[in-house]
Amino acid sequence: MKRIGHVGTGVGLLGLSLALLALVTAEPAAAQKQGGILRSQHFDSPASMSIHEESTRATLQPMMAVFNNLVMYKQDVAQNTMQSIVPDLAKSWNWSEDGKELTFPLQQGVKWHDGKPFTAADVKCTWDLLLGTGADKLRVNPRKSWYSNVESVTTKGDNEVTFHLKRHQPALLALLASGWSPIYPCHVPAREMRQKPIGTGPFKFVEFKPNEHIKIVRNPDYWKPGRPYLDGIDFTIMREIGPRNLAFFAGNFDVGSPYGVSPPTLADFKAQAPQAICELTSVNVPRTMLINPHKPPFDNPELRRAMTLAIDREAFSTIINGGVRHIGATMLPPPNGVWSMPEEMLKTLPGYDPDVAKNRAEARKIMEKLGYGPNKPLVTKISTRDIPSWRAPAVLLNSQLREIYIETELEIVDTTQWYPKIMRRDYTIGAVPIETGVDDPDQMFYENFYTGATRNYAGYSDPEFDKLVDQQSMETDVEKRKQIVWQIERKLAEAAVRPVLFYPVGASCRQPYVKGMTIMVNSIYNGWRMEDVWLDKKG
Repeated sequence: MKRIGHVGTGVGLLGLSLALLALVTAEPAAAQKQGGILRSQHFDSPASMSIHEESTRATLQPMMAVFNNLVMYKQDVAQNTMQSIVPDLAKSWNWSEDGKELTFPLQQGVKWHDGKPFTAADVKCTWDLLLGTGADKLRVNPRKSWYSNVESVTTKGDNEVTFHLKRHQPALLALLASGWSPIYPCHVPAREMRQKPIGTGPFKFVEFKPNEHIKIVRNPDYWKPGRPYLDGIDFTIMREIGPRNLAFFAGNFDVGSPYGVSPPTLADFKAQAPQAICELTSVNVPRTMLINPHKPPFDNPELRRAMTLAIDREAFSTIINGGVRHIGATMLPPPNGVWSMPEEMLKTLPGYDPDVAKNRAEARKIMEKLGYGPNKPLVTKISTRDIPSWRAPAVLLNSQLREIYIETELEIVDTTQWYPKIMRRDYTIGAVPIETGVDDPDQMFYENFYTGATRNYAGYSDPEFDKLVDQQSMETDVEKRKQIVWQIERKLAEAAVRPVLFYPVGASCRQPYVKGMTIMVNSIYNGWRMEDVWLDKKG
């Protein structure tokens, strides 16, 4: 008997031919096997190994397996929701009656990789770091805004911890479950975690050689009995897509770069690696045009509106997504997005009218009114990070802005320099993703748009916007919360400081003997604990 290799079953909108998917032989369920080194491709070389100080999956993906969280998203459920959150270092959780205290009884007998015991003090130390209230400090703190509602964290003995909140925040659990929320040890300085991280997780850190590889090895004393199954994982850093694909076709890797195969390239996998299982899913990292409203002339909202009207989102879907339409506002589109705006409402946002010619005609009128034209273009730069999935949208955005008299030069920046550059707002236009750690409005809005947030790269500030964000965060009724979220998305579209271009889709390909790996459909950041993955190689 044959079965079709499963392909992102939640992504009905993709509409790709099943002929693109791998045919694999169905076998009875086998018991998990111990042993083997998983060989995985890795898409980029990060600045450090410290999850709490970095903003890229290049760090998180290999390091999530080194740590544990208080709670996590169930690793065999593809769509992250509040219902898929399960205990990890916490045994359970309890809310106080007023919703302002969240208490976690903790697992006992857990040890750090250096043999020291894990206690409630480590949880408190982690949030003292994130809140900036402890003696030790993070070099950068990208997710500090996630916890702006946390007043303090207290301990009760070694085995219980309580988060004290300024107000009720039901979605705090969603943030705590993300791969971006590991527990760090009290006894290891933050500076040492950058190069030699110590965790409690299923794997121990071995080595990071920039631009070469990252290696982790099985933790024989892991506190979850029988886990992990693998002896280790070797991540080979390969930025360019072509060489990555050829190396996979040659059988040099067990796992290709997750989400790293574009729809047009899937046909090559069918031809060159017909045995491979490739899952095509949405990627919750929308590509955006980041505009610096603090640098003239981009401080003019009319100019930013014209830039928004210039965007042809269907072209991004056609050229980069291979014809797979995946367009939304700031929250991930359906069917995988939990908070997505309805299509009819989406069309009423500035720049989302499907009549691109009409939009651009309006944009050119605005530009001409501002003194620009075919003989007097606005000359500037588009900055982006030096990896293919960022460069391609930047090139297309460059061509679209030319349609309204904006001529741009591409500025390509290495990963190690990119985040410091963008945080100090050393750009005019950026072609950048919003790296959405969790498919939840609290994470999206507090991290990227709330006044004063570290990753609010545009420096956007609107008291009315902030008030709406706080309002949706406290709302327990899902449908009422959605209505507020959609009001917020309209405000962002009208402000035009970071309009969404499109949502990419990508395939994750692996050899059929790689078992127990679930590719998440609404977060690229939360599925890399790897404790359930095993190799079913014959012989």
